[in-house]
Amino acid sequence: MNKKVRKIAVCCAVGSLALMGRAKTAYAAGEPVAGITVLINDISEDPKMNAEINNILHPIKKYGNMAIADVNNYVNIRSQANTNSKILGKLYSKGTATILEEEGDWLKIKSGSVTGYIKAEFLITGSKVYEMIEEVKTKLATVNANKLNIRTKADKNSSILTQVPNGDKLKVIEESGEWIKVSTGNKVGYVSADYVDIKTDFQEAISIEEEQERIRLEKERQQKEESKAVSSLRQQIVNYAKQFIGNPYVWGGTSLTRGADCSGFTQSVFKKFGIYIPRTSRSQAGSGKRVSLDKIQPGDLIFYTKNGRINHVVIYIGNGKVLGAASKEEGIVIKNLNYRKPYKAVSYIN
Repeated sequence: MNKKVRKIAVCCAVGSLALMGRAKTAYAAGEPVAGITVLINDISEDPKMNAEINNILHPIKKYGNMAIADVNNYVNIRSQANTNSKILGKLYSKGTATILEEEGDWLKIKSGSVTGYIKAEFLITGSKVYEMIEEVKTKLATVNANKLNIRTKADKNSSILTQVPNGDKLKVIEESGEWIKVSTGNKVGYVSADYVDIKTDFQEAISIEEEQERIRLEKERQQKEESKAVSSLRQQIVNYAKQFIGNPYVWGGTSLTRGADCSGFTQSVFKKFGIYIPRTSRSQAGSGKRVSLDKIQPGDLIFYTKNGRINHVVIYIGNGKVLGAASKEEGIVIKNLNYRKPYKAVSYIN
């Protein structure tokens, strides 16, 4: 085949593909593209093929079966060619997939670890793909840590926006030394460059399992944050209460400086933190959430009885110690938890 004929063949191939407005034409059972593919392969194997022809053929050979998600956010990948079937994953806007076959108005695709069906109307196929190749290529940061914090700022002391698992791919927005600005789903934040590998590639689908792992990590992180916040509040309550050690006990009093009785002391301490509890020890014991005495934490209230009735309350401060307004003689003091037999523990801290 001479050079002129080769060029004509290539032009025919390109022209044929350009006419394919929809994947339906490109991947129909009649295999109109199969003949073109054979022709292209024939031509490309000619050792005399010049660089110009190669430049034309290369994208056709490499991206002939590619589809690009044409959606604002994402499109679901389903197990069968209908909207009632199971969702296997998601292909985000401008994400890419390899077309395997056609089934009516649906295309069977493979993207990342997901193989399933997407309705053809949500995918760009045919000659338009070649025009968008450079546009849809992007820098991706692949997580190489067990789990990676995405932070709100390029600072290790900034708050954590979310966490992502090993192997997750994040879209790179900007590189600036030790930090990479990335996006995942609808969240934008920063990751340390030490824990990702960056390369230019196509975005691929995320499976439901991968998405669930992201959700699990985020839920776990939130629970830890909430736990830390509660622990911090408990310690703040204890530290605040300790400021009044040595102040007087006054029956019926609620002043932390001029004098309070046991329940007046606990009520006033908790009020400082926006926690409003009843006035008497007996009513304080009847509200809140009961806690097992072997699971008490700093900030919990401990109650004691006399003649079978609750008559005293203190704040547990940790390490087997309690703090409260004990008596006129002792005032506000720290004592051992078991200086009397504890009857009940209650928490007002969620």
